[in-house]
Amino acid sequence: MTARLRDLPSTDRLLGTRASVGLIATYGRPLTVAALRATLDEVRSNVRAGTAGKIPVNADLVTRTASLLARWTAPPLQPVINATGVILHTNLGRAPLSGAATRAVVEALNGYSTLEYDLERGGRGSRLDRVEGILQRLTGAEGAVVVNNNAAALLLLLATLAKGKRVVVSRTQLVEIGGGFRVPDVMRQSGARMTEIGTTNRVHLQDYQRATEEPTALVLVAHRSNFRLVGFTEEPGLAEIVQLCKLRGVPLVYDLGSGALLDTAKYGLAHEPMVQEALRAGVDLVAFSADKLLGGPQAGIILGKAELVSAIKRHPMARALRADKTCLAALGATLVHYLRGEAAEQIPVWRMVALKPRQLRQRAEAMRRDLGKGEVIRGESAVGGGSLPGDTLPTYLLALPQSSPEKLMQALRFQSPPIIARTKDNRVLIDPRTILPGQEEMLLAGVRKALQEVAP
Repeated sequence: MTARLRDLPSTDRLLGTRASVGLIATYGRPLTVAALRATLDEVRSNVRAGTAGKIPVNADLVTRTASLLARWTAPPLQPVINATGVILHTNLGRAPLSGAATRAVVEALNGYSTLEYDLERGGRGSRLDRVEGILQRLTGAEGAVVVNNNAAALLLLLATLAKGKRVVVSRTQLVEIGGGFRVPDVMRQSGARMTEIGTTNRVHLQDYQRATEEPTALVLVAHRSNFRLVGFTEEPGLAEIVQLCKLRGVPLVYDLGSGALLDTAKYGLAHEPMVQEALRAGVDLVAFSADKLLGGPQAGIILGKAELVSAIKRHPMARALRADKTCLAALGATLVHYLRGEAAEQIPVWRMVALKPRQLRQRAEAMRRDLGKGEVIRGESAVGGGSLPGDTLPTYLLALPQSSPEKLMQALRFQSPPIIARTKDNRVLIDPRTILPGQEEMLLAGVRKALQEVAP
């Protein structure tokens, strides 16, 4: 029989069913009513389009409403298992926090804190005092500012020091960061006037010399943390630019991006410029992210000369871009790991970087035995997060051959918690490097269920 609109129950009738009473108890009457109406509206649209088929019975309509309510009230961020082998996976939240950093966030949220209170003086203090002190001890910097990300750090320091003035930057360093945002665009929003020097692939010290003969607010050097420049290329060393800027009396700002405080070369990776090295080289200010190689929460950090940092802190935009208490709590706890010399053991990013191939092979073999499926193969893990482009770490993967790997990938994404893997050569690949401690059983249960769901 053709479905007719008059055959649909009313919202009031559905509200009187036992199942709807249960939904009201869980979600409240207003939201349940809105969801019932949305469900009925969808069915009415299908009836008008001739695609409704039979009119659903009341129980089916309430079941659809329950699914809709679950989607509406689901947390915006859902925990997932990262089985991709990409350590700093931007789409999955980049750096997972250490246990100490996580506890610090919970404590900051569960009650009151000394966010802007000085216990010694018994009065108002600065929210940056504690973190600034740790950063000074770690790096030797005279001062520090923490804002909500590194793009904000660059925006703030340019707005403070170079609004309406010239900023010299090499064309070899005008990068685009995630989400289509470009460093030149961020610079323009600060009010600074960008003066590009050199060419796409080559810049010489003479280019900096000529550019700084005119009045210049600062020279900006940006580390290419998300791509490599190879082939017929040339750039002066940082020490040469530092010497020139000191001679000219022009501040030098170094946008480091990744923010490494440990030497990546010790872990079999290319050497990533370190924050401490930049400051020792004599740059006036260095800016970097906290949620990449530093392994902390999303934040942007500016370190450097006290006079310049003080001016940045006083800029009105500093309040608009400042870090909140959860960020400062997590960042402080993360930095303490470095202060204690335990970062490689306590910070998840560095623990994953430090894993040896034999350890990863053992974990992959254990997963294969538990599942009774797949094979263990050699592979590569990536640091990710716009850090160390092209550099990989050797790993071992659990490979699950599939005639339709995308079907298994989708089934894995719909597990609880979702499992995010990768594919190659008609195989779904699971990299144990990025599977956190305590997630193995959930991973195996999810993979078993997903394999059953896609079985022919």
